[in-house]
Amino acid sequence: MIDWNMAVQAGTRLVRPGPQVSHAEAREVVAELRELSGLAHGHVRDFTGMASEIDPAPATVVDRPGWIRANVDGFRVVLEPLMEQMSERRGPGPLGGAGNAVVQALGSRVTGMQVGAILAYMASRVLGQYELFLPPDPSGRAPTGRLTLVAPNIVHVEQELGVNERDFRLWVCLHEETHRAQFTGVPWLREYVQDQMTKFLLASDLDPGVMLDRIRDAAEAVADAVRGGDANLIDAIQSPEQREILDRLTAVMTLVEGHGDYVMDAVGPEVVPSVQQIRSRFQGRRDGGSKLDKTIRRLLGIDLKMKQYAEGSRFVRRVVAEVGMSGFNKVWESPESLPSHDEIKEPALWIGRVVGSQAIDVAPPEANEA
Repeated sequence: MIDWNMAVQAGTRLVRPGPQVSHAEAREVVAELRELSGLAHGHVRDFTGMASEIDPAPATVVDRPGWIRANVDGFRVVLEPLMEQMSERRGPGPLGGAGNAVVQALGSRVTGMQVGAILAYMASRVLGQYELFLPPDPSGRAPTGRLTLVAPNIVHVEQELGVNERDFRLWVCLHEETHRAQFTGVPWLREYVQDQMTKFLLASDLDPGVMLDRIRDAAEAVADAVRGGDANLIDAIQSPEQREILDRLTAVMTLVEGHGDYVMDAVGPEVVPSVQQIRSRFQGRRDGGSKLDKTIRRLLGIDLKMKQYAEGSRFVRRVVAEVGMSGFNKVWESPESLPSHDEIKEPALWIGRVVGSQAIDVAPPEANEA
């Protein structure tokens, strides 16, 4: 269904070049990011109390094409087995063997170009990520995950904002290391996210008439986004069953992203002295952009992700203020402990359901003030 080689070729051809730095400067940035990711790991482990890896692998530092290639590898790990299942459910096409193969090959190249174009856009924006899904290593084992930092994007943003370079790099590392702590310290979380993603994709309705309606909905979403509306492609192409699954996925991703945002700010000024200036300027950058950029962000659902950061951070801050970090960490006990959409918006509902009257673990002053 997707020509992955075409996706890589299109993405690396379309992606914008990063800031111009010398080879010596590039080596210094890479070395410092690796050092700071290790430093951030210790701060996150101490602050959150999560039982994450004690001695994790250093962060992998990549450029924009490297980020595209890594994400295509991740997509293949998740999507190829599911696509085989979907193809079996759909059965042979109306054109028969050879004709269907030609149509499928052409369609997969077009889809590959579309995926590459989206990745090219994202590759100039993403600062880092914790990669959950990786291809097997040479021994055939599937790695558990990898922390990746996109060096040119980090350099570009710190230059654009005019902030302290070391502080900003450590601040970014704190966010990404929080994701590493979540997915290595909570045994069931990775499997839960993968299971929800699998259910979401397999819930696709393959009926041609329904798919045609979805294409019309997608076209209307594009038009609405151009006019400044809130529609996005993700909402437009979902089946009712997928919307229910996506609600669960969105809730857990709102939690993990908000937790990362909370930790990167709350670790404290003694670790990142200019944290308040960085947050203020970075938030202004998130809210800004040209009209075209805002349209693309709405269309791809990126604005929804920005909303997740804010809602999730608010949830974590409120819960920690009420029941302390140990009370908040009950969120990681099981999938049933995860907050729903309604509970994220009103943390008292989650506290009443999960923590109950047991928890009067007063938070330290610095957590309340963050």
